[in-house]
Amino acid sequence: MRNIALHLMYAGTAYHGWQLQKNAVSVAETLEKAIAAIVCHPVKLTGAGRTDAGVHAETYVANFFTDSAIPCDRIPLAVNTRLPDDIVVIRASEVPDAFNAIGSCHRKEYTYRIYNSRIRNAFYVNRVWFYPKRLNETVMQRAASHMVGTHDFAAVRSVGTETKTTVRTVYYFDITRGGDLIECKVCANGFLYNMVRAMVGTCVYAAEGKLSPDDIPAILDGKDRRLAGPTAPPDGLYMTKLWYDEDVLS
Repeated sequence: MRNIALHLMYAGTAYHGWQLQKNAVSVAETLEKAIAAIVCHPVKLTGAGRTDAGVHAETYVANFFTDSAIPCDRIPLAVNTRLPDDIVVIRASEVPDAFNAIGSCHRKEYTYRIYNSRIRNAFYVNRVWFYPKRLNETVMQRAASHMVGTHDFAAVRSVGTETKTTVRTVYYFDITRGGDLIECKVCANGFLYNMVRAMVGTCVYAAEGKLSPDDIPAILDGKDRRLAGPTAPPDGLYMTKLWYDEDVLS
């Protein structure tokens, strides 16, 4: 059996997230069906992480085992012919049996995009959080800086997937503006359910004056979701970078 890692991207608007769902179409299910048609047997994909309904991935890694001898350089072209336009396999590589797309990932980066203009942009529909009230990105950055480091992030997660601990390490949380587009880049060793969206919502609350950036440490220490800002919509969230051992995904 060969362990094949796929590098892909997808627009998540039409899907109920990455993970297989009983009563909704997911990215994983759609991709598994396309791969199975190529390798001529059922496959089970392991993805780099769960993404919620409507969330996108500019980069994503998933792996599966197969006894098919199809060369790696032919897999993307073959699979893409059986995929809808909003999912694209970019590259395939053979990896060690021990490789696991989620377990072998050291850290992840998500980027949240806010279109901060009084007039919406038609080309950003389902791709950003349209926010017409002017936001001060400097205040947002002050709030974001308090979330960098190792903390208990229970205050900025939604109840959902069970986890052994709510402690995570955030390596950076950078907020920048280019014209009307605000980008919030967050890198961590792992994320809780809706964590990035709640972090962004909390920074927006700070920019609106509904809380002070200096309130963030106490909010995190309180571990009370009600004290933080709202969960931002899924449309603006993208998985943008994944870290693996360099010699594995060459």
